[in-house]
Amino acid sequence: MSAYVKMGLEENQYLIDIAMNGRTGLELAMKNNYNAIILDVNLPELNGYEVCKLIRQDKPKQPILMLTALNKIENKLEGFNTGTDDYLVKPFEFSELLARLKALLNRSDKLTRKPALLEVADLSMDLESKIVKRGKAQVELTVKEFNLLQYLIQNKNKVISRSELLENIWGINFDTGTNVIDVYINFLRKKIDLPSHVKLIHTYIGMGYILKASEDAD
Repeated sequence: MSAYVKMGLEENQYLIDIAMNGRTGLELAMKNNYNAIILDVNLPELNGYEVCKLIRQDKPKQPILMLTALNKIENKLEGFNTGTDDYLVKPFEFSELLARLKALLNRSDKLTRKPALLEVADLSMDLESKIVKRGKAQVELTVKEFNLLQYLIQNKNKVISRSELLENIWGINFDTGTNVIDVYINFLRKKIDLPSHVKLIHTYIGMGYILKASEDAD
């Protein structure tokens, strides 16, 4: 059964580890950060209920799906009482297992997803609403300005070369001699730094640009 499930999930682009007993499964679950765990109940050494309960004590948000031949209502209740998120009874259609697994992963992703908010000092960028603020003032940016600023924030405190910016923002992977980087950095400075006494965008001559809160660069 485990080989069948492994083969089917790998065909759907999942990476799978298999544990042939409960103790090994618990060790793997504690050591690794799995997107989901498919757990049988009738396992040697530690049964699935015990494994699930112990995982929950250490990883309360770990997605777990029990896949077992135990189909009585008391079995299902025990599974949910020990912490499983879903309970699928054998025999089963693989398409149903896949659908339940995808639903479980989607729910987990929504619960654990962090807000798409980037911040440096009093500068904030919301990647979902596309709103940029310096302090309480909203800053209007063009698409290219937004993309450039996003790259700078995501690489804050790191000196970024002109060639890296050209490649990642403009898709140019060779030196064209263009001054487009300087032009757009100046656009951002006027909108981001000019209204504030704390400058965030700094130039390292001959090296590139850096976005950081300190003022020890040019």
